[in-house]
Amino acid sequence: MARFAAILTFGPDADRRLAIRPTHRDYLKELVEKGKLHESGPWTDDSGALLIYEAEDEAEARALLAADPYSQGGAGVIAHAELKGWNRVVAAS
Repeated sequence: MARFAAILTFGPDADRRLAIRPTHRDYLKELVEKGKLHESGPWTDDSGALLIYEAEDEAEARALLAADPYSQGGAGVIAHAELKGWNRVVAAS
């Protein structure tokens, strides 16, 4: 299993994003239960978010991001998404 960081920048349609947010969070909870999401959360300025996926490969991580209700929410919800492979070097536990 590899880790991939999805770095999201939210678009200008905050009302649409906030309407979708409960479904988005339910999706993320499902991914945690399936072992596909390591952790996630928004930036403190609410300009975007970071999601760290546990996936077999980049194709699976891209599919997980594409299936996210935010990604399917239409123009204005996510302005930009970048996916990068991520290696944890130091951890608290």
